[in-house]
Amino acid sequence: MAAPEFVHLHLHTEFSLLDGACHLDELAKAAKEMGMKAMAITYHGAMFGAVGWAAACNKAGIKPIIGCESYVALGSRLEKSGGGISNAYNHLGMIATTNEGYHNLAKLSSIGYTDGFYHRPRIDKEVLAQYRKGLVGFSGCLASEISQALMRDDEAGAIKSVMEFCDIFGKDRFYLELMDHKIPEQTKVNKGLMRIHKKTGLPFVATNDAHYLHKDDHEAHAVLLCIGTGKKLSDPNRFQFETQEFYVKSALEMEAPFGHVPEALSNTVKIADMVEFKLDTELKLPRFDVPVGYTIESYFEKVARGGYAERLKVLGPLAESGRLTVPLADYEARLTREIGVIHRVGFSGYFLIVGDYNRFAKDRGIPVGPGRGSAAGSLVAYAMRVTDIDPIENGLIFERFLNEERIAPPDIDIDFCENRRGEVIEYVTQKYGRENVAQIITFGTMKAKAVVRDVSRVLELSFSDSDRIAKMVPADLGMTLEKALQDSPALADAYKKEELTRRVIDIGKRLEGTTRHASTHAAGVVISPVPLATLVPLYKFPGTESVVTQFDMKGVEEIGLLKMDFLGLSTLTLIDRCVKMIEEQTGEKVDPSMPQDGDKKTYELFAAGKTNGVFQFESDGMKDVLRRFKPDRLGHLTALNALYRPGPMQMIDDFVKRRHGQTKVTYEHASFETILGETYGIMVYQEQVMQIAAAIAGFTMGEAECCARPWARRTPRSWPRRRTSSWAAAWPTRSRWPRPRRSGTTSRCSRATASTSLIRRLMRGSRIRPGT
Repeated sequence: MAAPEFVHLHLHTEFSLLDGACHLDELAKAAKEMGMKAMAITYHGAMFGAVGWAAACNKAGIKPIIGCESYVALGSRLEKSGGGISNAYNHLGMIATTNEGYHNLAKLSSIGYTDGFYHRPRIDKEVLAQYRKGLVGFSGCLASEISQALMRDDEAGAIKSVMEFCDIFGKDRFYLELMDHKIPEQTKVNKGLMRIHKKTGLPFVATNDAHYLHKDDHEAHAVLLCIGTGKKLSDPNRFQFETQEFYVKSALEMEAPFGHVPEALSNTVKIADMVEFKLDTELKLPRFDVPVGYTIESYFEKVARGGYAERLKVLGPLAESGRLTVPLADYEARLTREIGVIHRVGFSGYFLIVGDYNRFAKDRGIPVGPGRGSAAGSLVAYAMRVTDIDPIENGLIFERFLNEERIAPPDIDIDFCENRRGEVIEYVTQKYGRENVAQIITFGTMKAKAVVRDVSRVLELSFSDSDRIAKMVPADLGMTLEKALQDSPALADAYKKEELTRRVIDIGKRLEGTTRHASTHAAGVVISPVPLATLVPLYKFPGTESVVTQFDMKGVEEIGLLKMDFLGLSTLTLIDRCVKMIEEQTGEKVDPSMPQDGDKKTYELFAAGKTNGVFQFESDGMKDVLRRFKPDRLGHLTALNALYRPGPMQMIDDFVKRRHGQTKVTYEHASFETILGETYGIMVYQEQVMQIAAAIAGFTMGEAECCARPWARRTPRSWPRRRTSSWAAAWPTRSRWPRPRRSGTTSRCSRATASTSLIRRLMRGSRIRPGT
């Protein structure tokens, strides 16, 4: 028998925190396999996973539908006393069919948290009527206003509620929602909805309140609910779903209970066809006011060149004394080139914004870091005092930061004094508007070891058994339970022989990676040109005034919002205090932004491992490496810092032996010696990978950067590949190795293929991921 067409329009995923157990990618893939052309997600009061859901659906080849199962207050959302949790709100399902509908849904979700929170993020019918356009409404589950009235045998009250919602959404955009989870109350409600249909003519829609993917995930979901509520699985009073019917059913499974109302199934497809919404991914830079007579581009160039003129007061004397290894003409040429690239890719405003709040911090005496990451490769950033590291003298490459061959959003992370970081955020908030600035949410997930302990607690294993199983899971980064069964013979043996261990691991595998909780990202701040609630739903942590975006860092970037990283670093506070103490005790004014290499006594301390309190050099493991390596220059410390991390640290022993001549330094290609000489023939930095690609394949630095990071994450669609009149340029779906151009009869492509193969082999041999 041919399956009817059907689309799920009521569904909870892992982002229904500790309530849903469907992983986004698995869910979208299952929908495609079941022959569905679309699927909706509807979280309780929130829209957390909307961006990830759109990406998962696009990857699977189905239409993403964004919805929300809102909590509607019985009275005003502003009333927050009396009534109790049991009757303070009712559920209401909605989905967005247009861009306006998405923005209205985001606004309603934000209002629920910022204005109406009382036990749950509540809205009311007043704001629902205000932001109804582009939305389709459903009568809801058993917890809805209409279902509750029918369960009380108050059919007149149910009809009254139905007509109120019809007035809000429009009679052609409000549906009577039929469900069948084998619950007696649903049979009663469905019969009541049939009678209402006859009296009002309102259409039906069939849904299944899905919280997990497969029917046999019922136990894993029950365990998830226990984790969220702190209960044991054996507790008869725990919160639980009454049946095992809350899974993602096929069209045939949905036809079984609703075959007598086929329009309820076909209407799901009709509603899906109504959905024309697509996430707006165009760049949304906040407005930066420039003086009269300037454009953003011309003012940016003025600031950059003015900053470089200030830097020349130091660089000039260094050049005259011969202490610069590169002539000043090269500095000026690079500055001009960088300004041109920044103009072409449209990031002039970005630099002005970063430079502005960086200047504010320094003017206020707030300690600011010298720069970190790829931004240190920009001479413009150095000129504007966003960084204090001379990229040319230190051999840093601009294309690692901003590359016209594969444009990614510039990402300048700036460290501020931990105690005064809030002042900078407050400055940005006041400058761009409190409604336009927010911190970013982050989600914690259940990792392999943690999920074993959680499941063990719910199943009431003894602490010793729980600890024993958890300790058999390797403590490697990125470890999964499936991988643990392969890598840990002890765990594999216990899984094979012990029924209890097998049960814990099997349930854990279904819950592993599930989103567990929300918190505030340690550094991320988003700045918008318009009130954020119109672009992204906002979340307010219960009992606090802390408002964050409901989308995480990747999500806000994907929809084109400007994300900044304001990192709080206690080391900067310590350095600031040391500088002040030195001045008080000796009268000498030390500038930490101008480090002097060659301080013998300082390197003696490093070589002896006496580095307590020195950022990233104070661990016992690093102290041991310092004592063995005996660093005597800044380049040594830089290399050790880059190597002392998972993966590359396996090469530290070889690095130490090469340093002391115990292992002969060899180079696989003659051109490598000048590139890898400072690191004893080992590729430590991404810049070295780029230089090798350029040297042996003839790549431009832009092409070499793509070569060095072939698995770099896909750039958000909001960022243009070339500067055009529209920001909506398409992006490649995956990173690619650069395809070199042919030049005359020279087989540059063949040489490039050989070189990239060589680079890949060298990286595999050295166990260093490019990008380190």
